[in-house]
Amino acid sequence: MIICTTPREIRDWVRQQRVSPNTTVGFVPTMGALHDGHLSLMRLARKECNVVVVSIFVNPLQFNVQADFDKYPRTDEQDLTLCRELGVDAVYMPTTDVMYPLGHETTVLPGATAEPMEGAGRPGHFAGVTTVVTKLFNSVQPDCAYFGQKDYQQLAVIRKMADDLDMGIKIVGAPTVRADDGLAMSSRNARLSPQDRNAAPIVHRGLNAAKHAFDNGERDASNLCTIVSDMYATESLAHPEYVSIANARTLQPIKKVEDPAVIAVAVWFGDVRLIDNIELRP
Repeated sequence: MIICTTPREIRDWVRQQRVSPNTTVGFVPTMGALHDGHLSLMRLARKECNVVVVSIFVNPLQFNVQADFDKYPRTDEQDLTLCRELGVDAVYMPTTDVMYPLGHETTVLPGATAEPMEGAGRPGHFAGVTTVVTKLFNSVQPDCAYFGQKDYQQLAVIRKMADDLDMGIKIVGAPTVRADDGLAMSSRNARLSPQDRNAAPIVHRGLNAAKHAFDNGERDASNLCTIVSDMYATESLAHPEYVSIANARTLQPIKKVEDPAVIAVAVWFGDVRLIDNIELRP
């Protein structure tokens, strides 16, 4: 496994791997602190592509609070060991100075897909995501890129960006990986106190309660959101930031579920913010 630290280095290496026209390069962008969710993406990329590249870069542009960026877990040596064990071919680990050198001023601005839910409460977040992902795509030049559905809106924004900008990259969304108690795998879970970790599975239970009501005929978005909120109100450690139902493709809010939709939530436990979602398909 090779470790590259500059755009030219990873770009040149990938070009050397394309020994035949049929060679496919799979790319898994991460911010490190790898968990089973990341590993599932790597396994999928390994299954579908000849060459697998993983990036590890904690992107400062997508953090709204400096303290959150500073506290983000960094486990580089452990991450590299996991990549080797899973047969990753190359890891791209640029520094912040490499990604955003002095004088860097160009950003990629997403549109309406980025405005609700996460976008409403985190101004500039998705511009940071689309900018860094564009730079990573330009450096790695993959055929396929793999993202988890836990970050549902991020996946939708990146798909729209890749399509709008004619990037020619297949964006693959993989199912959310969960702990046995239903908590979605996230690097932020490591920051939960023992009490908050015990309480956190209620995030998924609330979504499941709404899904159960939907499966039994409930179609009113407000009623479905209330079911989720009422579940969260039973846990004193859970502090919801939003509960939203939107069209699954456009992510625009809806009043009634008539087409595929998604319920997305953000819930605070202490100073840790967890997100999750569940799809509703009539």
